[in-house]
Amino acid sequence: MLYQLHELNRAFLAPATQLAWAGVNMFTAPGSWLAQLPGASGVAAGWELLYRLGKTYAKPVFGIGEADAHGAKVAVVEETVLETPFCRLLRFKRCSDDPVVVGALAGDPTVLLVAPLSGHHATLLREAVRTLLGHHEVYVTDWVDARIVPLDRGPFSLADYVATLRAFSHHIGADRLHVVAVCQAAVPALAATALAAASDGSAPRSLTLMGGPIDARRSPTQVNRLATSKTLAWFEAHLLHPVPSGYAGQGRLVYPGFLQHASFIAMNPLRHANSHWEFYQDVARGAVSEADGHRRFYDEYNAVLDMAAEYYLDCIRIVFQDHLLPRGLWHVGGERVAPEAITDTALLTIEGELDDITGTGQTAAALDLCRNLPAARKQHLPVDGAGHYGIFSGRRWREVVYPQLRAFIATADAGR
Repeated sequence: MLYQLHELNRAFLAPATQLAWAGVNMFTAPGSWLAQLPGASGVAAGWELLYRLGKTYAKPVFGIGEADAHGAKVAVVEETVLETPFCRLLRFKRCSDDPVVVGALAGDPTVLLVAPLSGHHATLLREAVRTLLGHHEVYVTDWVDARIVPLDRGPFSLADYVATLRAFSHHIGADRLHVVAVCQAAVPALAATALAAASDGSAPRSLTLMGGPIDARRSPTQVNRLATSKTLAWFEAHLLHPVPSGYAGQGRLVYPGFLQHASFIAMNPLRHANSHWEFYQDVARGAVSEADGHRRFYDEYNAVLDMAAEYYLDCIRIVFQDHLLPRGLWHVGGERVAPEAITDTALLTIEGELDDITGTGQTAAALDLCRNLPAARKQHLPVDGAGHYGIFSGRRWREVVYPQLRAFIATADAGR
């Protein structure tokens, strides 16, 4: 019922949202006499703030048409190379007319960037993709909004996530692959690597885990405390809802994106309120670059997707409540996930000092779990002053994290 009420409310507010957008245009269009009135910019700012608070945010696009690589500008073509009901494997193919540049591109390491399936779209990693393209061939997991997956395509669990990563790695070629997993993706990425190492030796050359809850018992955050403060039955009863009519996934039980978004905002309500107030002031005084920065951030931040109920409950139970991975008790497809089976894949863990989502030590726990991996093939990078998003976007990503990540991948690529 809650999902239906949300859709009804969205439909009810749609005319007001469109009216607000019309107000923006009336008070900003060059040919409009209203735009010449004193205080027009302030009125337009108010209308735009109302519009942005009420609009529906569609899935963003990566929009990466070119990249700087090997001292040249190269064209980038985004293509889907493999697809499952719940995920697309994207390749960002770099192209050049210069034979020298083409040869250099061909020698670059191959990276699978595993985006988190935790509310936002994979485009949240746009800056990371753009940066990696400078020295790597890049593939990305593009998770599908569960509300558009027909019910007859079956369920999706955390075990299915692991299987998807193994299938993608096999398609790309694990023998030449470097996996970089962000946030929630760290858990299934470590599991997929461990299972591959234990079964057929098709583990990737390196594995980088960035801000992921490998062992959520360490330095618990507000997210961890919420997950353990309620029973699994409570989460099932209060946060899961069937997709309403009007979507391809009608009837599928999901954790709706709008509820996830509400929880994101609730974690830092004052910060978001201040950000919107500053946006209003920036638009009113004509600070174009500052206002555009706000628009870009919230166009991404406010675009959320629904998660399949099976997967969400698995994450709560396996990762946050029962801690099956660090306790050595997690089984996927009848096989135990044994990180100690990893003996050759180089491992890098990255943590932000100020991460309020994944606490200090939660990601580094992977180094202890991979106890049969030689110390020379294990590294940890703590990033001073970085929050959760700062380890894969922004200045610290560009100046601190990426240079060391690039060096780590290059070393692992040469040493395999």
